[in-house]
Order: sequence, then C-alpha cells, then structure tokens
Amino acid sequence: MDTTTTTDATTDPTAARLAQLEARLQLLEDQHEIARLVASYGLLVDAGEAERVAALWTEDGVYDVEEFYMGNRAEIDAMVRSDAHQGLIARGCSHFLGPAHVTVDGDRAVAVCESVLLVHREGRNYPVRIGVNHWELQRTPEGWRATHRTTRGLNGDAEGRALLARTGTV
Repeated sequence: MDTTTTTDATTDPTAARLAQLEARLQLLEDQHEIARLVASYGLLVDAGEAERVAALWTEDGVYDVEEFYMGNRAEIDAMVRSDAHQGLIARGCSHFLGPAHVTVDGDRAVAVCESVLLVHREGRNYPVRIGVNHWELQRTPEGWRATHRTTRGLNGDAEGRALLARTGTV
C-alpha cells in the first residue's frame, strides 16, 4: 500500500499560498509583456520596422484606424512601407502611446491607451492626431499578440469616448 500523500492547493495552506503567488506573478508578467508590446508599436513604426510592427499582430490580426483598415499582417506591413508612412518618417515623426491600462482574462486581454502623433515641420513638432487605442490580445505560442486594434481620434465625438470607457473589459 502506498502511504505517500499528495498535497494540493485545496488541502495544503502552503500549496494554496504558492498557487496564489504563482497566479499573481503570471498576471504581472502578462501585464508587463502586453504593456511592452503596446509601447513598442510607436518605436517600431517610427523606425520603419515593417516586419516587426506586423509581428505584433496575429497573422489575421486587424488594425482599424479611422481612415485605414488593415485585416492581416501583410496589410499592416504594407502600411509601414507605404509612401505616406515613409513620408512621415522622412520628415520626423513620433507615435507616442501613453501607458496602457491592461486587463487580462486567461489567454485573452485588452489594453487601452491614449496616443499622440507628432510630426516635425518648420523646426517644430506639431500634433497631427490625438487618439484612443483599444487593443484586443491573445496569448500565442510566440507570446502575446494583437488580434484587433481600434484607434479613433479624441476629437470630442462619442466613438473615441466609448473606446476609453471600455477600459477593463475583456
């Protein structure tokens, strides 16, 4: 007869505490990885790193930004390589995404942040767009990736405010 006892989080207080700590650590790691992904968008897009920008999304990930709708990585890559975007880079630009409010629910997450696009003209930096960004993300074997990003201008209309209000909902 086997007299070995097994313990699990339901019967052993130490195991329960360890499981809680592991869950909390995993949540912090997930939030950190997602915040880094969001922050890296601006740096990569301003550097013209089309493949690396596109790799922030799943293969069929969507980027819906007001006048543009990109339905997969290839279209996101093409946007970065486009004459319009390359013109922004050539003049000098900064896509700054503010700190993201990240909510994780298992293998899905949402990040919401504001952003400012600045373009250099006549020796000064001018804001071109202020906006709100709603990221839907999925844990993949390669790490967290965006499945859908919606960006809308913060120009006083209801659509931008509605995206801000979706903070904390997965």
